Amino acid sequence: MSQLYKYSFNSLKDYCEAENFAGWDPYDGLNSKLFSATPLKHWDIARLAWIQGFKRSPINFRKLLLVPKQHNAKGIGLFLTGYCNIYKLQENNGDEQFGTQKEILNKINYLAELLISMQSKGFSGACWGYNFDWQARRSFFFPKDTPTVVATTFAATALFEAYEATKNESWLRIALSSADFVLNDLNRTKKKRGFLFSYSPFKGNDTVYNASLLGSKLLSYCYYYSKDENLKAVARQSILACTDAQQADGSWLYGELPVQSWIDSFHTGYNLDALISYQEITGDDSFAENIEKGFDFYIKNFFLEDGTPKYYHNKTYPIDIHCPGQLFVTLNSLNKFTLHSELPEKVLNWTIKNMQDKRGYFYYQIKKGVSSKISYMRWSNAFMFYAMSYYLLDKQE
Repeated sequence: MSQLYKYSFNSLKDYCEAENFAGWDPYDGLNSKLFSATPLKHWDIARLAWIQGFKRSPINFRKLLLVPKQHNAKGIGLFLTGYCNIYKLQENNGDEQFGTQKEILNKINYLAELLISMQSKGFSGACWGYNFDWQARRSFFFPKDTPTVVATTFAATALFEAYEATKNESWLRIALSSADFVLNDLNRTKKKRGFLFSYSPFKGNDTVYNASLLGSKLLSYCYYYSKDENLKAVARQSILACTDAQQADGSWLYGELPVQSWIDSFHTGYNLDALISYQEITGDDSFAENIEKGFDFYIKNFFLEDGTPKYYHNKTYPIDIHCPGQLFVTLNSLNKFTLHSELPEKVLNWTIKNMQDKRGYFYYQIKKGVSSKISYMRWSNAFMFYAMSYYLLDKQE
């Protein structure tokens, strides 16, 4: 394995540990104590403009405007999965280049307990949201800690991985209870075949394909441990609706609303990961052709010859850090790393060269004009820690 990759990963790991896995987020503008002290916090247009201003600015005003660094549940879930992957490396070949077994187990225990303490309260089962208010559109507002199927899936599957490393039964029970959140708290939009799970229990963003498929992925994990056939059956209903929405070329739009009609790289990767998880866990290979068509579209449309990752299928910029990161996860989950071994090398080389700061963290987005090189803990660093841990696993194997 290249010394460059080891150094890159350890630099990221050291940075995140020094920050205690807390930081800023592209969408955390409404955590500003200054904004919260004004009447503007009650006006949806002002909230939306404030968030977008923070998200789009290449200059980080968060310290000036009193936005604190915080833990984010999805980010903690990503870190936890990454440390579990590093633990697997140690188990497989005694490799301690990223820390001793005791050190990694200590991190797994710390992150799992932290994640459990961050659960959203008042729902049918374990669930997680984000550490900030989120105004996406005028009719679409989620208060802080509103649970989402996306955050819950990344958090609960991380706890399943932590259980495999430690055999801590209490973590397994909590993760399994997340099925009740998916079954009882999420809305369902009926389709010709099956239905779509909503993004959250509250109205808004009910027709997003990757969110619905992540719900199916989580139910599949819960089925693996519980052998509850209902979980498998419900997961399949969501997959039916989402595969029916797959286009002839293998792609998916982000969602069904007119404002969700783009095709992007990392959400396509989410879709494929969810489908392969369902197939491998349940043994139902009815959607194998959908997976192959989707992967063929993904691998041919989202990367340039020199390893530059693209955001959209028909244009490159902005290059978001999720675009390269998701490749390593998808190649691992679909067992395609060996078949496409040159591509991840090119993409990782490009990403380290163009998107990693000398202090270890990764940048948010590269744009044609002025890029955003702000360090975001959940969006950039946790995701790349998670993604690179899969790359390391594949390289060792």
